[in-house]
Amino acid sequence: MNCTHPYFLTRFFSRLTAFLFLCCAGLAAPAWAQSESNPSVNAQLLVAARNTDIEAVKKSLDRGAALNSRNRLGKTSLYIAIEKNRIDIAKMLIAAGADVHLPSLEKVTPLIAASYAGSLPLVDLLLNNGAKHQPTDRLHKSALVYAAGMGHTEVVERLLQAGAPVDQTPVDALTPLMWAAGQGHAETVKLLLTKGANKLLKDERGLTAMDMAKEAKHAPVLVLLE
Repeated sequence: MNCTHPYFLTRFFSRLTAFLFLCCAGLAAPAWAQSESNPSVNAQLLVAARNTDIEAVKKSLDRGAALNSRNRLGKTSLYIAIEKNRIDIAKMLIAAGADVHLPSLEKVTPLIAASYAGSLPLVDLLLNNGAKHQPTDRLHKSALVYAAGMGHTEVVERLLQAGAPVDQTPVDALTPLMWAAGQGHAETVKLLLTKGANKLLKDERGLTAMDMAKEAKHAPVLVLLE
């Protein structure tokens, strides 16, 4: 069984843990609405999305709930539906005019959340409705970086098709290829190389994707990077 190198493990999961906190910390928080004409129905919409109650979502919309109202973490009902992996609710909200770009207070967009979760149907839905792949969250990570780091190969391919740069480098200079290599996601590494990822790029420590795969002892990935 592969064993991830302690340094890379710490580096990677410190960021992913932070991301999980940003995405999940407020799932049980009471809903609140921005200043709108009918704040109570706005709150009902947020609660309905959180409870994955599609009939209650419909009723809130029929009563005039503001689609882009947010809870205390800045999450819209669409964002919450993405977190809950409810494409039916997400489709309904988008069809009603929900803004696919609005991030949480931590700058996590619906597309970043869907990409981290590896939900290709939700990623497709968002991209097909104009969601942008460029935004990054508070940790300066994009949808592509998270998808690669989690080994969601199909999502990575879809984001690349949408125009995401294959060698996208966040602040820490860890490219999608480095994230995938360090975590041993051979299929994702193979795809990124096929799409032209530069395996010679170095991070802030001066390490390449191959160096990271060696640290983590991911033999199948090393074969691809040699």
